[in-house]
Amino acid sequence: MSIFPTKVLLATDGSEDAELAATTAVGLAKLTESELHVLAAAPGYPSYDVRVPEVVEELRKQAEVILEEQVKKIERAGGEVAQTHVRLGDASKEVVNLAEEVGVGLIVMGSRGLGGIRRALMGSVSDSVVRHAHCPVLVVRGESVSFPTKILLATDGSKEAELAASTAADLASSTGSELHVLSVFPGSAYVHPYYEVRFPEAAERLRREAREERQEMLDEQVERIREAGGSVAQTHIRTGEAAAEIVALAEEMGAGLLVMGSHGLGGIRRALIGSVSAAVVPHAHCPVLVVRE
Repeated sequence: MSIFPTKVLLATDGSEDAELAATTAVGLAKLTESELHVLAAAPGYPSYDVRVPEVVEELRKQAEVILEEQVKKIERAGGEVAQTHVRLGDASKEVVNLAEEVGVGLIVMGSRGLGGIRRALMGSVSDSVVRHAHCPVLVVRGESVSFPTKILLATDGSKEAELAASTAADLASSTGSELHVLSVFPGSAYVHPYYEVRFPEAAERLRREAREERQEMLDEQVERIREAGGSVAQTHIRTGEAAAEIVALAEEMGAGLLVMGSHGLGGIRRALIGSVSAAVVPHAHCPVLVVRE
């Protein structure tokens, strides 16, 4: 089932990465015929509310100015804004709460924001939004997404990786993009060092069998995508530390967008998602879409 068209929420603070996020959100909304909402949150604190109300009002005005400037840029670029929002309070909470209230299907935001008192949305806030949002979150850094592009889906076969696969296939189809699918095999981490020393042949057999299982999982994932009407340009299996391999392949192949789930498999089979998505977002050269149920 397609997630598009949907309501796209662009969270902005006027920073450079927020501008890149805006370009991405506008392009995506156009291509998928989605409704674009724009939010600027003024950071409010209880002490200000009680003791310095004029500071709160000044922060609100700053947010309104940022919001107005952003809307003008979007309209000059040929985009259309369905609704604007100004919120006062903890930025990450305001983004998450508004997304739920409006029924947003996708949040788009930059990975870094402004420093000092004007910092409203990005940086650690994007980390918090990724963890707590009810819907997928697209974190933009370095460059905006220009569709069509190469989309790299990182999967470990977990439930949320399945959701990420559906979203990636849907995006590729909606934007005419090329879809690549990656799974990372943990290699030496899969076999206890004791076996490596005492039973090297058994250790090698365990690794081989585990790698074959990973290939089967990858093949099954690709088949499901194709059965749903999607198309996969190429599959990749890498061996090593998951986050590092994802980031490296994305850069090598010139991916314009990385897609992955927010949680993955537990125990020894955990390969990609969870803390790995948190590591990929700040290190990837391109925007990262983190999908959760």
